[in-house]
Amino acid sequence: MTAFLFHPEYRSYYFGPEHPFSPVRQEMLLDLLEALGCTPEIQRPQPASEEELIKIHDAAFVEAVAAAHPDDPATHRRDLGLGTADVPVFKDMHEAARLLVGGTLTAAQLVASGKHDRALQMGGGLHHGQRALASGFCVYNDLSVAIHHLRDEGLRVAYLDIDVHHGDGVQAIHYEDPGVLTISLHETGRYLYPGTGRVHELGEGAAKGYSLNVPLEPFTEDASYLDVFERVVPYALEHFHPDVLVVQCGADAHFSDPLADLLLTTKAYEQLFRRILELADKHAAGRAVYTLGGGYAPDATVRIWTILALLLMDASLPGKLPSSWVEAWSEKLGTDLTPTLHDAPRTFDIPRSKTIFSQNEQVSKRLLELVATAWYQAW
Repeated sequence: MTAFLFHPEYRSYYFGPEHPFSPVRQEMLLDLLEALGCTPEIQRPQPASEEELIKIHDAAFVEAVAAAHPDDPATHRRDLGLGTADVPVFKDMHEAARLLVGGTLTAAQLVASGKHDRALQMGGGLHHGQRALASGFCVYNDLSVAIHHLRDEGLRVAYLDIDVHHGDGVQAIHYEDPGVLTISLHETGRYLYPGTGRVHELGEGAAKGYSLNVPLEPFTEDASYLDVFERVVPYALEHFHPDVLVVQCGADAHFSDPLADLLLTTKAYEQLFRRILELADKHAAGRAVYTLGGGYAPDATVRIWTILALLLMDASLPGKLPSSWVEAWSEKLGTDLTPTLHDAPRTFDIPRSKTIFSQNEQVSKRLLELVATAWYQAW
């Protein structure tokens, strides 16, 4: 059974109307599930405590976040990432961020306790947060707080990140822990924020070989993405033997996303989610924590997350979306929304598509060579 975590106050994690990281996406998602007659039973989490935060974040950083106020420029600690274009300071930012962390932590607690095999945190996924730095729309790192709890429970954690941006914060925080495997599939940092996530970033010390990165070429399409996923992820999980998966389900690798250049369709996301569920069953007895994350084209993002939620409810996927929902949200957003759950069939006229496929294949092979060498040396 899947636990669903959400709190109405998630909407307070809000950088302003011009900022791409908008809580309206969760509002649309919940409204669509209700329109489909598939409203899950929602559990409301409590905010993470400061004691829980400082297991991951420096105490001075947490203090700076708590002190930050939009009307007091002196509290905008740009040296800590606070008050930048990516992370502008907003009122009660500390409280809003604590609540998102609490949702992911609660999801991990429910899975670790055996009360639920899997949990969907309908928020969070703030994978760029560093120990003492807010970055990439992320104040605190909810994923790492949850992973820390799972490790405290004695569990081996496989973290899988399909957001289009490299999961740099999670990787850095757990870079020396051999009990955490991080796998990130993302657009190459040669062109895209945060500029990290190269194949040779493998972990350090006893954890060397447990940080895996698949940097993908811009304009990567479904077939290539799914190919490298199958080359890398099952192989790594087979070697690592995780007790639980933590999955960041960013939707910004979709072809319509304005902040990146991968070309995934909703069909590819459905295949990915189904495959991840299978891998969780095979390698972790189904135990998994899922979060949301990036996704800046609301039309595509909400449909992708709806696919995920319906699969976690073992519900059937509809063809058409309720016309009342489509019309209402088209009017609110001032743009026409797709009336079907999946994208209309389409092809992309990419002159280099075969070259891109080959380059991604070579990157995945190079990664596996490096990882195999690290694993062999560890033996």
